[in-house]
Amino acid sequence: MLASRNDRSARRPLSRVLVVDDEADIRELIDLTLSRMGLAAECVGSVGEAKAALAAGSFDLCLTDMRLPDGEGLEIVRHVTERYAQTPIAVITAFGSTENAVAALKAGAFDYLAKPVGLEQLRALVKSALRLPGVAPEPNALLALTGESSCMQQVRAMIEKLARSQAPIYISGESGSGKELAARLVHMRSARANAAFVPVNCGAIPENLMESEFFGYRKGAFTGADNDREGFFQAATGGTLFLDEVADLPLPMQVKLLRAIQEKRVRKVGSVAEEAVDVRIMCATHRNLRECVEQGRFRQDLYYRLNVIELHMPPLRERQEDIPALVDSLLQKLAGEPPLQLSAAAVQALQHYAFPGNVRELENILERATALSAGQVIDVADLQLAPEDFPGGSEATRGSESLDDYLNRLERQAILEALQKTDGNRTAAARLLGVTFRSMRYRLERLSIE
Repeated sequence: MLASRNDRSARRPLSRVLVVDDEADIRELIDLTLSRMGLAAECVGSVGEAKAALAAGSFDLCLTDMRLPDGEGLEIVRHVTERYAQTPIAVITAFGSTENAVAALKAGAFDYLAKPVGLEQLRALVKSALRLPGVAPEPNALLALTGESSCMQQVRAMIEKLARSQAPIYISGESGSGKELAARLVHMRSARANAAFVPVNCGAIPENLMESEFFGYRKGAFTGADNDREGFFQAATGGTLFLDEVADLPLPMQVKLLRAIQEKRVRKVGSVAEEAVDVRIMCATHRNLRECVEQGRFRQDLYYRLNVIELHMPPLRERQEDIPALVDSLLQKLAGEPPLQLSAAAVQALQHYAFPGNVRELENILERATALSAGQVIDVADLQLAPEDFPGGSEATRGSESLDDYLNRLERQAILEALQKTDGNRTAAARLLGVTFRSMRYRLERLSIE
């Protein structure tokens, strides 16, 4: 009797999948496949029946055809996204209906399948979708995107949203703004976190090797192919393929990449058969991809296939309030314990700097400064900032001042503000500015501050 009770308590309810399709044979095929995976399917044939089923009970996944007798599958996608946000939804589209698939992904669909439905792809999609609710974030993973500016808060919120989708992502932004880091964070928060994240610099691969690098090759396919080799797509199966500087892909390779993304199948060089791959695509470039399309250097159909959802990484000059926190984080990484500190004047100088290289440049500046600084405090001179990279150039907000005069004025202003806050107490002002009393006294004398 006790064993019987334990058996009953050990049983877990089956995951439930809502299948919406007006073709009975497709419903039967999906129902049979799901039951063999240990899942319970409820099959309906219209938009109205789907909404009624969703209102009557909870589901762990929804699969819907795009064309239904009383409406469009997009209506169900929007309905689920708005009212049942925790339920991932995927769409089934007619062969070659790329526009429908893209529209569904933009509306919030998790992924899509093309007819005729391949059972291998169906199983892979279902497994990915049903892992979503249990994804555990890596501790403090999003803290890697340092900063509390409004634009960075929006980026983090977008990453959380994108992690629940399989839609291709185009990450735009200037060099050094953290595009690959954002892609890694989306991957880490997604159902694919336990599989590989494969970054590829598209501009670093010789054109004659691109096809074999992306899709792999069979032994004997060409001179030097002594063994079978997997490509980037096979290496990323189950995970994420990140195409950095995707605008550098030559046009012939863009055609092959488009087919691989649409069909979710690749053919190794020297092979006659295609193989299925389960890969999420993310891409990035510092160029304006739309302009590349207009100039004929990037295929429009590939652009729309990659740019389903755009995540924009803001340049550092648009979030200057994040610089102090970034400095603390980077110095901790570069200098360890006890970390070095920046003088108030040095922080102000950084906040007035244009940062053409963004966060990557800030890290390089601080790395150089830690090597040049003689003490525990990094001063303006240690930063070696280029005058031409202040906003507006060397004559920027400084007017006709030289760079030294401009930085001295910033330092004087910071010291006077500290003295005002401490009622003229130089020891307390030095503590507030993060410098020693001896350094404070030297600065007062150098700047002729009474």
